[in-house]
Amino acid sequence: MLACGFEKTSLPAGVEKSSLEKLALECGSVILPLPVTDDGVNLKAEYSAEPIVLDGIFAEKMRGRRVFGGKMERLFCTSRIWEEIDTADYSACEEFAVRNAVPTAEGAAEIAMRGYPGTISGSHCLIAGFGRLGRALMHVMKGLDADVTVSARAPEDLAWIEASGCRSVETQQIGRSGVYDIIFNTVPALIFTRQVLSHLRGCSILVDLASSPGGIDFEAAGKFGIKACSALSLPGRAAPKTAGKIIGDIVYRMVER
Repeated sequence: MLACGFEKTSLPAGVEKSSLEKLALECGSVILPLPVTDDGVNLKAEYSAEPIVLDGIFAEKMRGRRVFGGKMERLFCTSRIWEEIDTADYSACEEFAVRNAVPTAEGAAEIAMRGYPGTISGSHCLIAGFGRLGRALMHVMKGLDADVTVSARAPEDLAWIEASGCRSVETQQIGRSGVYDIIFNTVPALIFTRQVLSHLRGCSILVDLASSPGGIDFEAAGKFGIKACSALSLPGRAAPKTAGKIIGDIVYRMVER
């Protein structure tokens, strides 16, 4: 196995540090990071000695290879050559989203523990959204003995929330649903507007877990004295070993198909 862009760190046994040229020449499959790029110009490679530019030359090296990556949209904008390359986005599959929900939820709970001056046990917690992440976070916070309220839009979801032993509230009623110590947003839409936040001044910390552009008016949160933070890419930061294994397992299955 060859690895490019890891000059600044050690690698496990069986993995050889390689140049991009050697990797492209000897490997039939190439795995790119998640996301492939942060700036749309260079490969996300914080352990690389030099920037790895994503241009036509890079794309040409990948021709004839099967290329796997996470959130590849910005990569495709770097060269039209990508239209002729066999690519697969491992972050777009359902398995990836489901498996990442647990480490994301645990990472979010850790942020709440650091940012909330009290104990999670006995705190009043609101989780906006009952998708994959909202469900995982509900179980984590409930396991920490928090008083958990979860918002949803669909009546069947509200019923499932209550059946799980938590309080439920319709998402559009969040601003009028009570007082919370800790709030997590998982909805990728502007849910926590200035008007909603004005009713949540007692909140100690508001954690936005939704993908960009998120769901919080951060400027308004600051004016109301609410500590708000955006927490993206939590699996890799909170549980890097698990996050790497999830990607590895998914890519192996994709290769075998």
